[in-house]
Amino acid sequence: MKKYIFILNAIELINKLVNGKRVEGVLYMDQNTGRLTFKAYNRQPRKREKDQMVKKLPWGWVKESAKMLKVFGSFPKDLGTARVMGLLEEHTHDAKNAMIDREIIEFC
Repeated sequence: MKKYIFILNAIELINKLVNGKRVEGVLYMDQNTGRLTFKAYNRQPRKREKDQMVKKLPWGWVKESAKMLKVFGSFPKDLGTARVMGLLEEHTHDAKNAMIDREIIEFC
């Protein structure tokens, strides 16, 4: 048994298939016409700005995104708990100073 499928935006769909791309979409019965219909999804790549580096720290970094300030720190385990706690305090202090420097440079 043959079924005919009504394709929305057929020219764009065929161009994508000829270029070797896959086409995602939905196959459904149109309620108005009663025909089997394929509608391709219009997938858009996500457009997101990269985070800007505020300062590179010895154990991580401070970055600024559109909405957030991000602080990352990673410490080796072999230093021991006491030493890592001290480094964490220094890391936090350095991150705070980096944010202060960013504010000063931004307003000057």
